[in-house]
Amino acid sequence: MTKWVYSFGDGQAEGSAADRNLLGGKGANLAEMCNLGLPVPPGLTITADACVWYYDHDRKLPDGLEQAVADALVNVGKIAGRTFGDPEKPLLLSVRSGARASMPGMMDTVLNLGLNDETVNAVARDSGDERFAYDSYRRFIQMYANVVMGLDHEVFEEILEDEKARLGHELDTDVSAGEWREIIARYMATIVEELGVPFPQDPHQQLWGAISAVFASWMNARAITYRQLHDIPASWGTAVNVQAMVFGNLGDHSATGVAFTRNPSTGANELYGEFLVNAQGEDVVAGIRTPQSITEAARIEAGSDRPSLEKLMPEAFAEFLAICNRLEHHYRDMQDLEFTIERGKLWMLQTRSGKRTAKAALKIAVDMAADGLITREEAVIRIDPASLDQLLHPTIDPHAARDIIASGLPASPGAATGEIVFTSEEAVEAAKTGRKVILVRVETSPEDIHGMHAAEGILTSRGGMTSHAAVVARGMGTPCVSGAGGLRIDSRNQTLVALGVTLKAGDVITLDGSTGQVLKGEVAMLQPELSGDFGQIMEWADATRRMKVRTNAETPADARAARSFGAEGIGLCRTEHMFFDGDRITAMREMILADAEAGRRAALAKLLPMQRSDFIELFEIMKGLPVTIRLLDPPLHEFLPKTEEEIAEVAAVIGVTADKLGQRVDELHEFNPMLGHRGCRLAISYPEIAEMQARAIFEAAVAAAKSTGAPVVPEIMVPLVGLREELDFVKARIDAVAQEVISESGVELEYLVGTMIELPRAAIRAHAIAEVAEFFSFGTNDLTQTTFGISRDDASSFLMTYQQKGIIETDPFVTIDIDGVGELVRIASEKGRATRPDIKLGICGEHGGDPASVRFCDSIGLDYVSCSPFRVPIARLAAAQAAIAKKV
Repeated sequence: MTKWVYSFGDGQAEGSAADRNLLGGKGANLAEMCNLGLPVPPGLTITADACVWYYDHDRKLPDGLEQAVADALVNVGKIAGRTFGDPEKPLLLSVRSGARASMPGMMDTVLNLGLNDETVNAVARDSGDERFAYDSYRRFIQMYANVVMGLDHEVFEEILEDEKARLGHELDTDVSAGEWREIIARYMATIVEELGVPFPQDPHQQLWGAISAVFASWMNARAITYRQLHDIPASWGTAVNVQAMVFGNLGDHSATGVAFTRNPSTGANELYGEFLVNAQGEDVVAGIRTPQSITEAARIEAGSDRPSLEKLMPEAFAEFLAICNRLEHHYRDMQDLEFTIERGKLWMLQTRSGKRTAKAALKIAVDMAADGLITREEAVIRIDPASLDQLLHPTIDPHAARDIIASGLPASPGAATGEIVFTSEEAVEAAKTGRKVILVRVETSPEDIHGMHAAEGILTSRGGMTSHAAVVARGMGTPCVSGAGGLRIDSRNQTLVALGVTLKAGDVITLDGSTGQVLKGEVAMLQPELSGDFGQIMEWADATRRMKVRTNAETPADARAARSFGAEGIGLCRTEHMFFDGDRITAMREMILADAEAGRRAALAKLLPMQRSDFIELFEIMKGLPVTIRLLDPPLHEFLPKTEEEIAEVAAVIGVTADKLGQRVDELHEFNPMLGHRGCRLAISYPEIAEMQARAIFEAAVAAAKSTGAPVVPEIMVPLVGLREELDFVKARIDAVAQEVISESGVELEYLVGTMIELPRAAIRAHAIAEVAEFFSFGTNDLTQTTFGISRDDASSFLMTYQQKGIIETDPFVTIDIDGVGELVRIASEKGRATRPDIKLGICGEHGGDPASVRFCDSIGLDYVSCSPFRVPIARLAAAQAAIAKKV
């Protein structure tokens, strides 16, 4: 028979911290504190399995649950010396949620349950404090009517504020017992008026209404959003904790508070928290009264003249401090605690691992390892890799006010403030005069690269997490919000409309690329700090990981940034990204638009020295580290002029008529260019392109080896191969050029030729392709597109709906789809190694910087991952955590 209920209290508990998945974080930790002999109000935990059952059975409670709760409440009552529902000595209860992962504030709570028109008088007699009893009753009515009955809490706040104003009171604590009775009468009348039903007087009806409401809150909008943001599966469910109430609002010798065993902002080893005298827990959170500092040191630092808990209640403080130290050592982590002091008696209501900033997490982990509380490997495991973004980019000050005018996708982390500009040319001109700007576009194209470089941040109303704007911005470390569909961008009239507010060119906005928020005006920032703790954790991580971490980079700035972040080479140099500026795009267009080989070769001759110079600089920056260069892979439409004005401008530059150029553009038009004439198909149609690039690579390798003294072994990657014969053809051209350069330079060249696996056919035929390829680099952006048949730039319009409806858990363009795309990567790896045991295997799609995807790559034995420069530390840490997990 399923056990739905676990009891705890009086130093004993049926569960423990090990039962987190069953009892939720709150329930497991309450049980653990009981087992440790700490002062915990008695109670019971309804398991998360019961919540899962509730949703699996059309929101019905499991058979046997009501009786199990009733039996457990008898035991709670014995410990507390009270009986639930008894009119003379009633047991009052709190009903709280508690999922296995902390979701602060996302689900519902009901306090003071069991009060009614009769029991409130018993509480008044028993406590000797009539005002306290009626204060507790009005709190219960307000909370229950909101959480269980669905009446907006603002209705009650308006009544309360009206009454306090009429009575001349400022604070709730000024209201007398008689005045509370009058307010309660108005509450009760309002409930009947608004809902058509009276407030329930039966405590058992109240209890099951609250339990059902907590289960239901698992699927409320804010909880769903929180789970999506933090990758918490909906299938977990939440436990429900029913506990005997203890009261912090029983006069001046009572209090309630929250505390952290260390500073959650800085990581400093100091007790950090606040409390309120004569209050209940929600008063601290609600902010209706100014809380007081727990420690005297914090009071002095804050300049407060209100006494600290340390001075006001020294005995309770000393006991609380000892418990804090004990719990931190027991859990070996910073704890977030809730407590109540009832007439001098301390009660512990919660402990959990505390949320903290990335900076604090690093300091706490390093300090605890230094103190021997945890090992170095545990310190590495403690850090959320994704949180390192807080350290690598400017971030918005958490205390700053946010005037949010739109939200999109958090495409590239960090924060940026600047004036709105609507064209790349305006961005460049503004940057020349020292003005900071945000480039606002419906969508970006390769021609916007100069403006994207000049801008502080990029905002688009279209595009997904792997759109052009997102990918380029991440590579540059520029904050970007993409796919902000609620915006109306009118570039012609230079206006941006959001939430009915019209902004013009020159108006200031702030982007939060870590949350996807667009804020009006300038907002205070925190600048990145790569502290000693950061360096220490990364050193420990590097000593542990197996996989190498490279970067995706094609500019010297990207390459240098990546090296400073610890990149061990370049895993993807997208050569088409090198042709977007100035004279280069003109020469590139000449080459694409040429209608004969002679014209193409003339344009390529202009590009050769540019490419050679680029590669020399990259090789020199990497100083002997591996550099993988992908041959040209542009969907041709990205380079072609689109408007009549652009066609006329390009025609004038390359010396043809606009009509002839327009005709050639039409000839090159493709209905689906992402699956069109690109990659190796371009090199097969026009071998002279691959020959030029190969020559640039080999000549640069010779030059860089001489200048640095370090051997250069370029890895030349042929993109979009689906047939072994395609790679045969292109490799033959590369090898021929290599022999020419060897002959001309007198220098022997060592190099590898491989391919990007980005088509399902390539994965399935990897054993044949590996007969030619010396390495595979998995291009998981396109492999995801071609496996799912989804355009990544259009997917944002429906993938969020898929997540909300539980069809998928994560966006497959953010975290690799292990069952589908991942299986193709696994197959290709196994087949490639079967043919060529020493084949080098890596991943260079956007997934290379996603921690969950990095773990998968380690699990199948890839040699390296490659990611944008600012994600290199994230990948290093994730790779270390994957290696550590294998040892467990």
